Amino acid sequence: MRLIFMGSPDFAVPALHALIKAGHDIVAVYTQPPRPAGRGKSLRRQPVHEAADALNIPVRTPERLRHNEEELAIFQSFNADAAIVAAYGLLLPEAILNAPRLGCLNIHASLLPRWRGASPIQSAIRAGDEKSGVCIMQMDKGLDTGAVILSEATPITPTDTAGSLHDKLAESGGRLIVRALAEHPTPRPQDDAQSCYAPRLERKDGHIDWTRPAHEIERQIRAFIPWPGSYALLDEQSYRIGAVTLVDDAEATALTAASPMPGTILDNALTIACGQGCLRIEQIQKPGRAMMARDAFLRGTTLSKGARFV
Repeated sequence: MRLIFMGSPDFAVPALHALIKAGHDIVAVYTQPPRPAGRGKSLRRQPVHEAADALNIPVRTPERLRHNEEELAIFQSFNADAAIVAAYGLLLPEAILNAPRLGCLNIHASLLPRWRGASPIQSAIRAGDEKSGVCIMQMDKGLDTGAVILSEATPITPTDTAGSLHDKLAESGGRLIVRALAEHPTPRPQDDAQSCYAPRLERKDGHIDWTRPAHEIERQIRAFIPWPGSYALLDEQSYRIGAVTLVDDAEATALTAASPMPGTILDNALTIACGQGCLRIEQIQKPGRAMMARDAFLRGTTLSKGARFV
């Protein structure tokens, strides 16, 4: 097929390669413009931009598509059979959605209608879902509301982070979009009543609320790896928490017999009181330092029993 590919981050790259390998003709790639990144804030191209350049595919990087008649005319001139969209990052106006012969197909990283929105991977882990997956969706004017063409489930393991689940779903998305174009399955409408919203994340979302149950905090920490990360404040310093383990009920009951405030350090092994239960910090990062395992961290830093993260 004659396709336009629209994507920006790493998640979209496997799908681009899968479509090329399947023999489809990618006539253009649309991606976000280069953005400032790193300590020097130098402009950095999107991963999809880099991949498209390596494949010698023309790349377009408009700042917006809405109310952009010039870009609409260029988009229409490609005479594409379909546009494949994977984490592109710009809203597509109705004229763009309707321009390709078969419309625009979205590779979405959840089992719709579960987790519509910008952070479906993180939201699934944080909520304790047992599975996630990828859907190929016929795009419409709504936010991830279009009919589902094809889906594939992926289990969420107890050790999955957003990073590890992202990589699994990115590969799944590449396989699934190739199948969808080859098999032409009948789209099925979503049940809006079953939908959940996955909001766009910000750095402040990583602040740990120790009044929450231990199992919820543990899921948040895994959900926010690699970004935005999870952090806690102690003596006006921000400590990034990289990994934790749940303390079993018997030990947690003994450690919290005196009813300590949530966030209190309960022993010399960085066991922390939560709203319900306890967590033991396994990886922690002090400002300006690298992430360290607990034992290595404690050899160079003293966090006293009874001190409290807030």
